[in-house]
Amino acid sequence: MFTVDQINEMHAKVKSGADFPGYIQDLIGLGVTGFETFVTDGHTMYFGKDGAKIQSDAKYTVLKIADESGKDQFLEDLKDHQQGKTNYQTFCLDCAWSGVEKWVVDMTKMTCTYYDKAGNEMLAEAIPTPK
Repeated sequence: MFTVDQINEMHAKVKSGADFPGYIQDLIGLGVTGFETFVTDGHTMYFGKDGAKIQSDAKYTVLKIADESGKDQFLEDLKDHQQGKTNYQTFCLDCAWSGVEKWVVDMTKMTCTYYDKAGNEMLAEAIPTPK
């Protein structure tokens, strides 16, 4: 069974969205099968085999999630983050501003799906293989 400390150690290597595919591979190596990250305070629920799950603590002070989702702005901000132009904290602020409530990663399907406060899917994308 994986621990929050192990996950935090892997996450510490992530400097921008460009590092995300490698991070996912590290988590798979620990036995994580998926996770949900909540933009409001950065806590994450991690899932593993046989129903295993653990939750991380909040990563920052509470952010207000916009009531109206701004998909176009979110897509621009995500592109910048994936290109390494922003750090994690900036990306979370951008997500809150654009109305992203959470993202859900499924390691079986190798997808990351972003949702707004109403539970509407804003974007589902394939997680690339690390370079």
